[in-house]
Amino acid sequence: MTFLFALAAGVAVGNLYWAQPLLGFIAGDLHVTTATAGWLVTATQLGYAVGVLLLVPLGDVLDRRRLVPIMLLTSAAALLLCALAPSIGVLLLALGVLGVTTISGQILTPLAGDLAGDAQRGRIVGVVGSGTLTGILASRTISGLVADAAGWRTIFALAAVLAVLLAIVLHRAIPQLAPRTRMPYAQLIASVGAVVVRERAVRWTLVLAATGFAAFSLFWTALTFLLSEPPFRYPVAVIGLFGLAGLAGVLSGLRGGRLHDRGWSLPATGAAWVLALTAFVVAAFAVRSVVLVIIVIVMLDVALQTQALLNRARLFALSHEARSRLNTALAAGNFVGAAIGSAAATALWSAGGWTAVTIAGTALCCFALIVWALGRRGPLVIGVALPDNAIQGA
Repeated sequence: MTFLFALAAGVAVGNLYWAQPLLGFIAGDLHVTTATAGWLVTATQLGYAVGVLLLVPLGDVLDRRRLVPIMLLTSAAALLLCALAPSIGVLLLALGVLGVTTISGQILTPLAGDLAGDAQRGRIVGVVGSGTLTGILASRTISGLVADAAGWRTIFALAAVLAVLLAIVLHRAIPQLAPRTRMPYAQLIASVGAVVVRERAVRWTLVLAATGFAAFSLFWTALTFLLSEPPFRYPVAVIGLFGLAGLAGVLSGLRGGRLHDRGWSLPATGAAWVLALTAFVVAAFAVRSVVLVIIVIVMLDVALQTQALLNRARLFALSHEARSRLNTALAAGNFVGAAIGSAAATALWSAGGWTAVTIAGTALCCFALIVWALGRRGPLVIGVALPDNAIQGA
C-alpha cells in the first residue's frame, strides 16, 4: 500500500507539469503565441492552489476511501478534456480544473501518516513524499519523450487512463476509516488558519518549508536558462533529462524518514541545510561544467527533499486528528515559496545571470540555517500532540 500511495501521489502531482515542456508544441498546434501558451502553466498552478486550500482539508472529515477515487476520476475527466481541447480557451479551462482536482497526493500523504504506527511514520511518509518528488522530476522528461513520439495530446490521454486505473485500485486498497473529526465546512477551512496562528511550531516549520521550495524552484528555473544558452546550448529534450539526476533525492526520502523515527529530525534538518548551502557554493563554479551541474543537482535534491519530508513528519506528529489540514497549510506555504523562487529566478537571471542566482540561493540557505539555529531548541520542537478541540476553532 505504501508503494501504491507513492505511485498515486507521483502521478497526481505529475499532472501539474505535463504541459510545461510542451508549450511550443501546443502553441503551434493551436495557432497561438508561446507567450499565450505560457498561461497554461499559470492556470494549472492557480487551480492547484485552490484545490489545496479548499479540498485537501476534507480529508479530515470525509471517508478517504471514497474521496481519493472521486478526485482521481474528476482529474481523469479534466485530462481527457485536455487531450480533446479544440482551442486554447478550452485547454486553459481544462488545465484549471485539472489543477483543482489533482490533489490526491496531498490527501494520501496524511492518510499514510494516519495508517502508519508512531515508530514507522517518518519512513512511510518519506516513501510517499518521494513518490511526489519523482512525479515532479520525471513528468517533464516523460511528457517531452511522449510528445516527440506521438504528439502532445497523447500524454494527457495516457494520464487520464492511468488516473482511472488508480481510482479503481485505490478504492479497493484503502481501508474504510471513520472521519477523524466532524465540523461544518466553513469551520474546517477556518481551522487551517487557526492552527497556524496558534501554534508557533507550525509557523516556524512553514517558514523552513517555504524557504526550501523557494530554493528548489529558484535553482530548477534558472538551470533551464543556463543549459539552453552557451556554452551548453542543449535542446529541451536534453534539458529534461537532467531532472533524472534529481531522482537521487528520492533515495534520501526513502531513508531520511528513518531519521525522524529515531528522534534525529531537527539535527538532520540542520545537516540538510548545510548540504544545500554547499551545493549552491559549488554551483557558482558550475557555469561551464556539466559534471559539476549534475553533482549540484544530486546534492541539492538530496538536501531539500530530506528537509521537506522531515518538516512534514514533524507537523504530522503535532495532531492525530488534523493531518489533512496541517498538510494543507504546508502545501500552501510550499506553493508560495515555489512561486517566489520561480519569479526570483527570472528576475535574477536578467539582472546578473547564474552568479546572481547562486548568490540568492546561498542567501536562502543561510536564512534557513539561522531559522533552524534559533528554533531547534524551542520553536521548532514538537511536543505533545494537540487535541482536536485545540485546532477546530478560529
